[in-house]
Amino acid sequence: MNKRFSGSFTQQSDLPEASHRAAERVLRTAALHRYQSDEGQLSETALLEQAFAAWQGSAFCIALASGGQAIQLALRAVGVTAGDPVLTNAFTLAPVPGAIWAVGGKPVLVEITKDLVIDLDDLWAKIASSGAKVLLLSHMRGHLPDLTEITKIASAAGVTVVEDCAHTMGATWRGQKSGNFGAFGCFSTQTYKHMNSGEGGLLTTDDPALAAKAMIMSGSYMNYTRHGTVPDPEHFADAIYDCPNMSARMDNLRAAVLRPQLAQLDDAVIGWTRRAEIILRSLGQLSPDVHIPMPLDGAFRVGSSIQFSLPGRTPARCQAVVRDLAARGVEVKWFGHVEPHGFTSQHRHWRYVQAQALPQTDDILRSLFDMRVPLRFGEDDCRLIAEILCEVLQAHATTGEAA
Repeated sequence: MNKRFSGSFTQQSDLPEASHRAAERVLRTAALHRYQSDEGQLSETALLEQAFAAWQGSAFCIALASGGQAIQLALRAVGVTAGDPVLTNAFTLAPVPGAIWAVGGKPVLVEITKDLVIDLDDLWAKIASSGAKVLLLSHMRGHLPDLTEITKIASAAGVTVVEDCAHTMGATWRGQKSGNFGAFGCFSTQTYKHMNSGEGGLLTTDDPALAAKAMIMSGSYMNYTRHGTVPDPEHFADAIYDCPNMSARMDNLRAAVLRPQLAQLDDAVIGWTRRAEIILRSLGQLSPDVHIPMPLDGAFRVGSSIQFSLPGRTPARCQAVVRDLAARGVEVKWFGHVEPHGFTSQHRHWRYVQAQALPQTDDILRSLFDMRVPLRFGEDDCRLIAEILCEVLQAHATTGEAA
């Protein structure tokens, strides 16, 4: 009899007890707004900013309402205005081109490689053809490109890099955390990210002038001195007059829930990575029928999800894989749907983005699958999932594939 997995791929880990206690303290005071704190005291949100900046190794952190807001404020702060072309990966989630559109920019999509990172040759070509001066680099599903080379390319071309780190909180390139290679690092604390506040975002930078702009745009009402990390006063001299209030603040309740999670994040990163390795080790035995995107030399990836592709499979066969895995309790997503489908929509579905020819990316997405690896799963759970994956994928091997 075929084994079946009975766990949930969408149920997150329990919040730490310290998060419950911190949330209750905030609720009892009714001081939910980030600037509701006694004179001389830092709010929960300001304390989170201090703690995350220290953990990330950045000078400044601004806590925001969502990861999408973090990206939008970053783009505005680096000078993107209506009509400006902005480069970004062709393979990403909809909020990334959505943020470019929201600030009036025009997304210019760059091809990806089979290992799901931005294609550097196409990046050079798109910089030249578009004239874009900003790259919104999306570390989609935690896969890091050669950040050393991208930094060189950006510097040579006069391009400012903003990093979308929604999936790479804790990932590193040659020992340095993602988010520290561009003008800004943009993080998400949406439920399925590495810290969970339902919705939320964190924006980091080492540039005091950019930090000042982002703080004013977040909606500080001139309370910017009450942030956890604050640039010197001269950096606000123009920002307080030039930057619009975008009302993008995080509240104290979400910050209170997040701070205890941050204290456990390093352990969580180890846990995700160990679980993903168990599954990927088994899938690796199915090569070449199954392709697993490999981290570049120097990249450390957090294994909170895994991806694999089945080159040469028809859409019907890919849908059958999803169906047969679901019948055995294993939930995977497929990026080849003709219509937008949950978290796997892709560039052909985004009508607000000008249609662009991306044959390399299309070929990759046609047979690309995605699976979450929640920390709720034990290592035995991961071994069972790996066993089921291997059995189903072997049953759908290339041999005998219909045209």
